[in-house]
Amino acid sequence: MPKGVAENVPDDGLTTRQRRTLPITAVHTGPGKGKSTAAFGMALRAWNQGWPIGVFQFVKSAKWKVGEENALRVLGESGQGGTVAWHKMGSGWSWVQRDIESSEEAAREGWEQVKRDLAAETYRFYVLDEFTYPLHWGWIDVTEVVEVLRERPGSQHVVVTGRNAPDPLLELADLVTEMTKLKHPMDAGRKGQRGIEW
Repeated sequence: MPKGVAENVPDDGLTTRQRRTLPITAVHTGPGKGKSTAAFGMALRAWNQGWPIGVFQFVKSAKWKVGEENALRVLGESGQGGTVAWHKMGSGWSWVQRDIESSEEAAREGWEQVKRDLAAETYRFYVLDEFTYPLHWGWIDVTEVVEVLRERPGSQHVVVTGRNAPDPLLELADLVTEMTKLKHPMDAGRKGQRGIEW
C-alpha cells in the first residue's frame, strides 16, 4: 500500500506519529446516497481494530430493520473485534411527520446520552447517524455540539451523517465528504429496494 504524503505539515510541535493518532471528526453530508453506508464502513474498520463502537440513530424509525444494525450487532457479539452498542432515539422519526414534539425530545435525549458517553469515553468510535437533521431543524444547539466534539477527551473518533450539515460543524471536522447525486433509481420512479436501501 502506498504511503500517504501530507500536503502541509503544521507547526504544532507534534511528531508524525502523534499527529497520526489524533481523534478524527468526520462529516458525511450532501444530497446523494451513501452517507450512512460510508459511516458504517468506517465502523467496520473500527470493529476490526477491537474498538468499542456506539451507533446513535437520530432519524430513522426504530421499526425499520436496518441491515447494518443486524450485521454490526452480530459482529459485536462475535468476540473477534470490538463491541457494538446500537441506540435508537426513542421511537425514531419517520418521514411522515406525525409527532414532531416527541421526535424532538427523543433527539435531545439522544444528544444528552452522546455527551455522557463522550465524557466517560464509553466508545472509541461513534456513528451519529442522521444527526445533521436535528441540528438543521434547530432541535439541538450547533454551538454546543461543536464545543462538545472539540473538547471531547481521549482519542474518540466521531462520524456524523446527514444532509444540510451546518457550517460550524464542517469547519470543526477533520474530514468532510459531500455525497452528490448524478443519477438515482427514484428518478425513474423506482422505490427503495431490499438489500440496497435496507
